[in-house]
Amino acid sequence: MKIIGLIGGLGPEATVDYYKQIIEAFKDNWGHLNYPEIIIYSVNMSEFLELMETRQYENIVSMLVHKIYSLKYAGADYAALTANTPHLLFDRIAEKSPIPLISIVEATLDEAMNKGIRRAGLLGTAFTMNNTFFADVFSRKGIEVVVPDPGDKEIINYKLFSEIELGIFKDDTRLILEGIIEKMTKEKGIDSIILGCTEFPLILKESSYAGVPVLNTTAIHVSEIVKYCSGKLPVNQSLNQ
Repeated sequence: MKIIGLIGGLGPEATVDYYKQIIEAFKDNWGHLNYPEIIIYSVNMSEFLELMETRQYENIVSMLVHKIYSLKYAGADYAALTANTPHLLFDRIAEKSPIPLISIVEATLDEAMNKGIRRAGLLGTAFTMNNTFFADVFSRKGIEVVVPDPGDKEIINYKLFSEIELGIFKDDTRLILEGIIEKMTKEKGIDSIILGCTEFPLILKESSYAGVPVLNTTAIHVSEIVKYCSGKLPVNQSLNQ
């Protein structure tokens, strides 16, 4: 098996979920305690967010590439960023990365195509919803990506950083998020919802909401990570290097 490298901490709750899901995948499919080697570099989230807010993108690229080099020197054969937001800069990071990277956006696109999705709603941080890196990738296959109304974006971002990223999962917050999905289904005609923050699956745990399927980016990403680790995923399928 290949050695997995994870850039974590963006945020910590999702990083823990990645680790658990990877282990569970091998427990279910390989058994006999035959778990993969995993190296995690947990990033200072506050530092990352400050750079994002001030659009110091070159500094973010340099910071994350430096940490990927650390994963390589520690023995990782490939790596993944365990958050959607830094995928805004994925191509620039992958270009400088010393090891292959698995894209959460490309992996989610593959899943959307498998499900025949044509118009996907997107929930995420304000950085993710206000940028077009999901839409740009999905549009290559004729899939439209739709974001919530401005007021709903503010609510989502606030709930993410005041509760969910801190490991606080409230029923009323879940109902608010479900309401936004239902509103997007009725008013924007979405046929699916992308949980474009890897903390969302910790509070939105159903496979569908408002009658549309969920694209759980954490689970989708983990599946690709596991496939490559076990040699079941060709390098040119979902890896950028």
